[in-house]
Formats: sequence, C-alpha cells, structure tokens
Amino acid sequence: MAASSTQSLPVRRLGFGSVADADLFREIAVETPVSVEICGIGYAVMMATPADLRDYATGFVLAEGLADSAADIRSIDVHPVEGGVALRIWLPPERTDKALDRARRRVSESSCGLCGIENIEEVLRPLPPVAARIATTRAAIAAALAALADHQPLGRATGAAHAAAFCAPDGTIRFVREDVGRHNALDKLIGALARAGVDPGTGFILLSARCSYELVEKTVRAGCPMLVTISAPTSLAAERAAAAGLTLVALARADSALIVSDPHGMIA
Repeated sequence: MAASSTQSLPVRRLGFGSVADADLFREIAVETPVSVEICGIGYAVMMATPADLRDYATGFVLAEGLADSAADIRSIDVHPVEGGVALRIWLPPERTDKALDRARRRVSESSCGLCGIENIEEVLRPLPPVAARIATTRAAIAAALAALADHQPLGRATGAAHAAAFCAPDGTIRFVREDVGRHNALDKLIGALARAGVDPGTGFILLSARCSYELVEKTVRAGCPMLVTISAPTSLAAERAAAAGLTLVALARADSALIVSDPHGMIA
C-alpha cells in the first residue's frame, strides 16, 4: 500500500453497552484533489486516493475516449502541488483538438452529473456491443468474492475504500486497484490492464460498489464481457448493460447473487 494512501487520525471511541470509551488512532483513507491536465489543457479536478495515479490517468483517458489504447499516451507526469496532485497527460498532436472540445463541454457539467439536452443525449448514446465472450461458473464468482478481501489493504486499514478487481474466468484475481471513489478504482484497474497489455475481454470485473450506469459504460468501453458488483444496480445500469450485451451480476454475496443480464449464457 502506498504510504500516501492513509493517514493516522486521533479519535475518541464512544462505547455502547459493555464496550468502554477509549482514545484511539484510526487509519483513514486519504482523499485529495487530483487535477487532470491533458495536452496542457485543464480538463477536470477529481477527488481521489493519491496512489496508482499513472494507472488512473491511463484509465481516465481511455474512459473519456481521448485515446484508444495505452500506446496513444505519450507521457504521464505526476506532480505534487499545493493542496493536491497534478496529473499532466500528453497525447499526440492529432488528439489535442478532441481533448480541447471535450474540456469545453465539461464546463457545462454540474457537480451532481450532467446538465442540458446535449449532455443527456451524450449519456444515452448507444454503447458499442460487447464482442468478447468468456465461459465462467457460479463457483468462479464465489471464489473471486471470497478472495477479494485479501487484495484490499487500503480497505482493511480504513474501511473507506472501493476495490475494482480483474478476474480470470476461473475466479482467480489477477489485478486489483483501490480508491475512495468507485469510478476512480475502476479507472485505475482499466489503466493497469492497458499498461500491462492485458486484454479485459479475457476475464470479468468485480467491484465492491453500487452498480451505477457509469460503471457499466466503463466496463463495456474497456471491452470486458462481464461485470459483478456486490451491491444493486440502478435502473439505467441494468438497461445499458442489457442493450450492450454485457453480462451483469449484482448483489453478489457469499451465499447468492442476482443475474441481471446474461444474454450469451456465459455463466454455467
């Protein structure tokens, strides 16, 4: 775990019943502003855990559609700045115009999501159909769920971080990234796969999070055929998964899970 991912906070435990009061130190997850600059353009400021930031930068650019692969990224510079971190990402000159246009459009986005007719149309635009296929089983999903906690050092230390894991079809966990934000954790995971040259179409993604439509879209655009989440999906997430042909499993627990969609019968 990166040293900058946690900090120690003095707290006073308030006991109930037989539990005594006590002065304690509690490890908490670091959340800091991360400024994303693309080709010298101020693009976004995200709240994130300042670890695996090159993975995050790669996944962010891929999710925004500003690059098609990690090879499109010329360089990523991580700079500590007053109050946070600056991520400076450089793409080829031919991609600068797209970054500038997208940055202008982001100005009209609100803190709670997207505003305006054009942005609503952008949210609801068709997703590319999922082309990859895997063959997996309920036992593999259960095995991945059981093993996830062992791959969450930040989560164990703080109880305040999400995890995104990439799993082989047999349930073996191959990559995990953590962050205080579920979207950030997934961006970090997708970036890590891209930087390692691992095809997301060869396994499934497991998230310790509520399944919102953005997580479905990031999974589909990464080319991964299956998403498993430990919490419930929203209506739009379920609709978008079905339309794109994504296998979606939600409310995954030790004893059961709900198949929201499995259009290609990938789960035995």
